[in-house]
Amino acid sequence: MKTAVTIGGYANSDIAGAIEFVKQAEKLGVDRVWSAEAWGQDSVTSLAYLAGQTERIGLGTGIMQISARVPSMIAMTALSMNMLSNGRFVLGLGVSGPQVVEGLHGIAYDSPLTRLRETVDIVRLGFRGEKLNYRGQRHVLPRPGGEGKAIRLDHPPTHIPIFLATLAPKSLEYTGAAADGWLGTSFSPDYPDAHLTHLKKGANEAGRSLEDLEISVACHVSIGDDVERMIEEKRSSVAFTMGAMGSASTNFYNDAFKRAGFTDDAKAIQELWLQGKRPEAAARVPDAMVTNFGALGTPGMVLERFKKYRAAGVNSLSLRFDEVGSAERIGLLEQALDLIGQV
Repeated sequence: MKTAVTIGGYANSDIAGAIEFVKQAEKLGVDRVWSAEAWGQDSVTSLAYLAGQTERIGLGTGIMQISARVPSMIAMTALSMNMLSNGRFVLGLGVSGPQVVEGLHGIAYDSPLTRLRETVDIVRLGFRGEKLNYRGQRHVLPRPGGEGKAIRLDHPPTHIPIFLATLAPKSLEYTGAAADGWLGTSFSPDYPDAHLTHLKKGANEAGRSLEDLEISVACHVSIGDDVERMIEEKRSSVAFTMGAMGSASTNFYNDAFKRAGFTDDAKAIQELWLQGKRPEAAARVPDAMVTNFGALGTPGMVLERFKKYRAAGVNSLSLRFDEVGSAERIGLLEQALDLIGQV
């Protein structure tokens, strides 16, 4: 089982502490660090700095939003990062959601899968050292009717793994067919078919299997004896995901919970959140929407959860911890790695 940690995202965070956390994670044997990107830190700057502060740990964007960059710039950034890190870079891509894409980037959120597919096509042209000559529905290179010409990026041909963060069924099928790995969220090993059935379908139709992908799943970890308190503390974050991580009509995280069997709960929580009733939305979160979507409890309970992830077909866990002090977070990471070593 591979392991990873995450830095960045939309929350204010201690940059110096995050860097030290990653350096300690490398010493402990963690395989990769993913840099989150939402409306706070970007996904590349911190990794560029970490490339010079670390020696072995893999560096991946988890995820780079395709709406914020044209495909050629994504390819150039990835190739530059790969050179800076001596081949340790992994390109994680995603389409984000309409609130961020249209509100933050000013780009229409239409045909997200088409945009993702065409972006991957163009990026791989750049990785292979071919001229960026492409005719798609959303991207045409060179621009027709102008003075542009097809250009080859000034980098040697390079293989850089591409991971896709997808949640909707058709996007999961495309991931299974085309990606090197999947960055999974809202995943529960208790209901793996909510995601893996679609990944497997896409892989099989492309003449591949799930074994051809690295299944990297986000796993929130809390270790301790006061299980009731830990569950209570996490209700608000689940409510935020159900109500705020998307619009009223487009929330891929909410939809993923529905496919796992929590339709009534997901709808009710979202409605309360959108009505501004946030405490009520958090109180509406059932225990199972916390305990079944991570690894929480005593060391023995967490070990059993890790075993369940492995049995479900997950071969890489992206370990996520509550916002705690640096020393406490490193201690939790050490505990989690010891338990994963027993899986």
